[in-house]
Amino acid sequence: MGMIVTVHQAKTQLSKLIVSALAGEEVIIARGATPVVKLTPVEPTGKKRVFGSMKGRIALTDAFFEPLPEDELALWSGEGD
Repeated sequence: MGMIVTVHQAKTQLSKLIVSALAGEEVIIARGATPVVKLTPVEPTGKKRVFGSMKGRIALTDAFFEPLPEDELALWSGEGD
């Protein structure tokens, strides 16, 4: 097992513990003698989104901008079934 620290130590040494976790060390935070949480790095989520990446893949027709029928508007406002 890696480094075990108390909640009090974690509060006072959080920056140091983050560096350790990022370096691959297992950091466990305990209440008294009972381990309760593990500090781990967040994995990257993947590629960044690129604005305009769907350009040319979808098209909006003029019908998109037409008002909705009354029965659909009632559903959106919670008045319908």
